[in-house]
Amino acid sequence: MATARYRRERGVDYWPGFVDALSTLVLGIIFLLTVFVVVQFFLSQEVAGKDTALDRLNAQVAQLTDLLALEKTGKVDMEEEIARLRASLSGVESERDRLKAAVEGAGDASSIQGIIAESQNKINTLTSALDAQKSVSARALAQVEVLNQQIAALRSQLAALEQALDASEKRDKEAQTRIADLGQRLNVALAQRVQELSRYRSDFFGKLREILGTRPDIRVVGDRFVFQSELFFDSGSAVLNAEGRSELDKLAVALLDLEKQIPSDIAWVLRVDGHTDVRPIVTAQYRSNWDLSAARAISVVQYLISKGVSPQRLVAAGFGEFQPLDPAMTEEAFRRNRRLELKLTER
Repeated sequence: MATARYRRERGVDYWPGFVDALSTLVLGIIFLLTVFVVVQFFLSQEVAGKDTALDRLNAQVAQLTDLLALEKTGKVDMEEEIARLRASLSGVESERDRLKAAVEGAGDASSIQGIIAESQNKINTLTSALDAQKSVSARALAQVEVLNQQIAALRSQLAALEQALDASEKRDKEAQTRIADLGQRLNVALAQRVQELSRYRSDFFGKLREILGTRPDIRVVGDRFVFQSELFFDSGSAVLNAEGRSELDKLAVALLDLEKQIPSDIAWVLRVDGHTDVRPIVTAQYRSNWDLSAARAISVVQYLISKGVSPQRLVAAGFGEFQPLDPAMTEEAFRRNRRLELKLTER
């Protein structure tokens, strides 16, 4: 019966390793989405500013177009008035010619001279009015020319803004393409790093198996080495015992060899997780199971550091009773849940 339970406990559970790899991939995707959102925000701000300037220029062009239409209407009115005055002048000149002809054949010179003088006055008045209308027409034409120049300048600015907007949209598309390419390369790099670290993890665990041998209180669960707490500590204590220090000496040798093998650009750590059973502990030194589990993990890390393992490659974590392997309320379940787990993972 004990042999069957021991075989079940040594079964390899790949699920935690898969979860860790999936978590790493999700973090990479979240990072890419964050970069994409930031780029989209700045590009939308730039396009919004250009749209506002474009709307303002369109409004100015519409206003100037209205003014030009008014000036053209005034010009037509003035041209009609000039034509009317010219017609009147022509009529007066015809009347003058008729009167001159009458003078040549009439005898009452004084009466005729009066008529001629009156006609001449009318001619002078109409001529002055015609000159005035010509002057007004010239000024209107000059204003129309100025408005045409302003409209041309505004159209040039509008064309420049449209070109800038097109260029901005092109840069936006190029940026999106670069982001997508960066995401693909990052995913490939992450996958390569995960595969590489997995290979070193397999080598490390294989070496640990050779060093530690086959013991019932040491087993592999997924991507973790699991040690029963009794191997290192007495009940309710976080002080390493002699047997625990001996086992950690073997582990330190394997870690020092691993530090030499793994390339420096791979950010890895050995995480030491402390776990307790569900029964509460309240002492002067440890107020809860969480305190005890964290203190035990720290004791293991400090001992490995004393053996030369780099502190940058070690992490201590306490989980208390909140991550049990066996939820049953039996002595066997309590024993299984009191444990230390070693996991080689990314920093």
